[in-house]
Amino acid sequence: MNKQELFEQIKGQMIISCQAIPGEPLYVEEKSVMYLMARAAKMAGTPAIRTSSIRDVAAIKEETGLPVIGLVKIQYPGFESYITPTMKEVDELVAVGSDVIALDCTLCARGDGKTVNEFIKEVRQKYPDAILMADISNYEEGINAWKLGMDIVGTTMSGYTADSPHMDGPDYELVSRLSKTVDVPVIGEGKIHYPDQAVKMLDAGAFAIVVGGAITRPLEIANRFMDAVKNR
Repeated sequence: MNKQELFEQIKGQMIISCQAIPGEPLYVEEKSVMYLMARAAKMAGTPAIRTSSIRDVAAIKEETGLPVIGLVKIQYPGFESYITPTMKEVDELVAVGSDVIALDCTLCARGDGKTVNEFIKEVRQKYPDAILMADISNYEEGINAWKLGMDIVGTTMSGYTADSPHMDGPDYELVSRLSKTVDVPVIGEGKIHYPDQAVKMLDAGAFAIVVGGAITRPLEIANRFMDAVKNR
């Protein structure tokens, strides 16, 4: 699937994020189980899956046959960024057949001394045909990623960096501003907890949206219900 075909498939749709990292209930050390979540997501009609780790990219592609937005979450000393932060993770995602590679394109500190611009230029030089998604937290980072030639800009990190507003819900304003400025798909992602918020994200101008925790993180879902009951 080329870039244009992918864009046509996801336009106006909800991509489901199926992720589990060490310490979470659905993370199993011995093997991937996220393909089961991805199976449910496919049955629900999602056009693509977003997932973390090499093993989950491979397992979900085999299970669903859907395009996968792949990333690797890893924390290195000196790095504030943790989503596909170095070329090592990019190489691994390319090798396993990730259809889109998501990278941290915030202005957070990098332990290798490189700027995000330098790193992205290296990635693009090494993999000129790869479809790259920029995970950003604010408008300036989104514009910067667009100017760097990223194929997709996602609001994934809004609310998770010191340079972005901390809200309980989605950053509709960021989606709206970016979608009016850049000429690449803007993916609305982050803190979409309810169906009406998903619809509002698309109405704000998102090309497509990504929903994860509200669907595929049972502890997060259970806690939301428990908190509501306790605080009634």
